[in-house]
Amino acid sequence: MTALRANKLFGEMVPAELRALEQTAQIKTYTAGREIFREGERGDGLYTIIEGKVAITKLIPRDQRCVLARLGPGDFFGEMEMVDDQPRTATATAEENTKAHFVLREDLWKILRHRPELVVGLLRESSARMNDFSQRYIEEVLQAERFTLVGRLAHTLARQFNNPLNIVMDAAEKAAAGTAQMRASARDLTRKQVDRMNNLINEFLDFTCRSSSTTVLARANYADFVRPLIEEIRSELVDRAVTVELENEPPEVSVLADPARLSRLFQNLVYNACVAMPDGGRIKFRFGWKENEVVTQIEDTGKGIPSELANRLFEPFGTFAKNPDMGLELAICRRIIEDHHGRIRARSNSGGTTFIFNLPLARFSPSSRAV
Repeated sequence: MTALRANKLFGEMVPAELRALEQTAQIKTYTAGREIFREGERGDGLYTIIEGKVAITKLIPRDQRCVLARLGPGDFFGEMEMVDDQPRTATATAEENTKAHFVLREDLWKILRHRPELVVGLLRESSARMNDFSQRYIEEVLQAERFTLVGRLAHTLARQFNNPLNIVMDAAEKAAAGTAQMRASARDLTRKQVDRMNNLINEFLDFTCRSSSTTVLARANYADFVRPLIEEIRSELVDRAVTVELENEPPEVSVLADPARLSRLFQNLVYNACVAMPDGGRIKFRFGWKENEVVTQIEDTGKGIPSELANRLFEPFGTFAKNPDMGLELAICRRIIEDHHGRIRARSNSGGTTFIFNLPLARFSPSSRAV
C-alpha cells in the first residue's frame, strides 16, 4: 500500500482504491542486468518501481543502444503502450536488484474509467517524459553519428592512401637496388605521390570544413591534361587485372581547371569502377565536344549500381550502408565538378556503370568561341 501511494501516478487515490489496486497488482522482482521487457514486444501492462533502478534504452542507427532514462522508486514505466496498444518502443532493464508492481492493462483501464483525473496525470507525466526522451534521443543519435562519420572518414582516407603508398614503397625498393638514374626516377615518383597525398588531405579538409568555393581555375588544354593522366592511371592498374581503353582521343579544347582537383575526380571515378570489378574488367574512356562544353564518359564492366542507391549516389556516404568499400569519393566528385561549373551524372545497368561529366569550355571573352 505504501509503495503504491508513493508512486507518482497513484499517489492521489483514496485508501479503498489503493487496496483494490494492490489486490490486482503483481509484485515482480528482477536481478541486476535482467530485461523486464524488450523493444518490439507486445505491451501488456504498466510497472511501478518499489525499489531498485531501471534503465529505459532504445536502439539507434547501426545497432547502438542508448539510455533514454534511468528510473527509481516512485517512478512508473511502460505507460505508452497502455494508450495505443502498440509494441514496446523501448527496452526496460533492471540496473540493480529491482522490485516492482505490475498492473495488467485491463485492470488499469478499469481504474482509469472511474478516475479520469488519473488519465490526465498519466498523460501529463508521459508528455514530460517524452519531451525528455526526445531531447536525450536526439543527443545520443547526434553523438553516435559524429563517431560514425569520423570512422567513415578515416576508412575512406586510409583506403585512398593505399595506391600512392604502394607506389612509394615500390619506388623505394627499386631505388635501394638500382642505379643513380633509377634512384633519381624513384625520388621524382615519390615526390609526386607525396604531393598527391597532400592534395588528397586538402580535398577532404576542404570538403568537410568549407561553405563556399575556394577553387582557383586556370586555362588548360584538355587533351594535354587527360593523356598523361590516363597513362598514369593505366600503370597503376596493372596489378588489378583492369584494362584501360580509349574509345577516342580527348579533344584539343581549352577548359578552366584546377589540375590537382580534376585529377582527383578521374582517380575517384576510376577507383569506384575498380570496386565494382573486384575480379578485373575494363574501364573505357570516351570523349565528346559540344559548342560550349567537353563531355567525358568513364565506363566500367562491373555489376552496375543497385536501383535503391541510384538517387543517393553523390550524397556523402549515401552508398556506405550498402557498400562498405565506398565513402566520400562520389560526393567529392560532385563537389569538384560543381567547383568547375560543370555537372556529373551516372547511368547503370547489369552490364556496368558509366559516369558522365560535362565541363564548360574556356573562352577569351563571353562572346568568343572556345580554342
